[in-house]
Amino acid sequence: MSDLADMTAVEMAQAVRSRVVSPVELVDAVLDRIEERPDLNAFITVTEKEARSAARDAEDAVMRGDDLPPLHGVPYSAKDLLNTAGIRTTMGSLLFENHVPDTDAVTVSRAKAAGAILVGKTTTPEFGHVQSATSPLFGRTLNPIDPKVTPGASSSGSAVAVATGMGPFTLGTDGGGSSRIPAACCGVVGFKASLGTLPHLQLPDLFGANSYVGPLARTVEDIELVFSCLQGPDLRDPYGQASAALHPPERRPLKGLRIAWIAEGGARVERETARLTGAAMERIADAGAIVEPVEIDFKSYEPAFLAILRVGLAARTGPLIEGHEDKVAKSLVDTIELGKGYSAIELSNAISDRTRLFHEFQSVFENFDLIASPTLTAPPLPIDVDPMGDITIDGVNCGAIRGAWYPFTFPQNLTGHPAITIPCGNTMSGLPVGLQFTGQWYRDLDLLDGARQVAGVIA
Repeated sequence: MSDLADMTAVEMAQAVRSRVVSPVELVDAVLDRIEERPDLNAFITVTEKEARSAARDAEDAVMRGDDLPPLHGVPYSAKDLLNTAGIRTTMGSLLFENHVPDTDAVTVSRAKAAGAILVGKTTTPEFGHVQSATSPLFGRTLNPIDPKVTPGASSSGSAVAVATGMGPFTLGTDGGGSSRIPAACCGVVGFKASLGTLPHLQLPDLFGANSYVGPLARTVEDIELVFSCLQGPDLRDPYGQASAALHPPERRPLKGLRIAWIAEGGARVERETARLTGAAMERIADAGAIVEPVEIDFKSYEPAFLAILRVGLAARTGPLIEGHEDKVAKSLVDTIELGKGYSAIELSNAISDRTRLFHEFQSVFENFDLIASPTLTAPPLPIDVDPMGDITIDGVNCGAIRGAWYPFTFPQNLTGHPAITIPCGNTMSGLPVGLQFTGQWYRDLDLLDGARQVAGVIA
């Protein structure tokens, strides 16, 4: 039974539709897998009762011969930053330990309408504020490949759940790489869509949004299926009004596809990461893609990203923790204090830098279909790395973690471009390395189509 948990979402949906397997069996298998690995600490809340009830209802619909939605009977999870009606949503914080929302996040609601069955809420650092898979509420989440290294953050439990068969897909959030980073650390696929294609109405500033909801899965095909069920405009989302114009895929073959290769992005890339991602790009070129080197100094935009991130946390989270500093992570308190120190002029300059970075991306897309890069500059870092300190790569101090480890992921949060990370191999010690592709606004389907073809070449 437990082997059913290793099926992909596409396989599960097809098996349910053809009556090869029942939704009850799938949910049972996934819940068993969750129960088998409590040591990983992937879930903060398991919705066993609700999931089993929904699975029985889903099985009844199959037996009646009802028209079945695309994800009918497929179990999944959601990061504990996403609202779930009637199910506690803690934000990874003791301050929200017993918080139960009245409504679902848009993507959760759409997953439910597509027939997917929620099995639980996955762990996240407090308010997703830091690159550390720990929280005062639930403790530490472990990487299933090697517990000595981080599973990435802030969609930590989401990536661990998918990697270990605790559901074929999950909904994470991505505010600077928060879905793509843990996906790369756990050897799975993580996707951040174009701004507005997956509405995220929990954000206080939808006009300056830099946090996104996105699926993680073990295959690009699963990402495509889930995205097809979740994407679409919402009248309450300003950018979502344009997503009705999401371009249909051109279905271009890999041969002749123009890919800009950014190997370093202004940062130091660890030797094995450079070797593995470079070799993957060579195989892609051998398959017929036109690969050419391009330079964008992503790391130079770290100050702009930090200004927007810190000021946003200070504004929306700062008031929540006042008088409760002893109950929250010190890194959150420190980040909020840093945010309070920025002037209005500094924030305005950061927003201007965001526009400048958008123009840099667009200038590359004048000549290329996709932009490729490593997802991270190095494999998963040690589990106990200080998220507020500097990191070392190949024995060299490379500075703060955001600019030094994930300079390739936060730029798309600033500019709104879609991006996806796919596995491209393992280091000599067995740690996974990710390869990232970035597409043009509202060309998400082209990006997914290209990523699926590339995954077949570099697998």
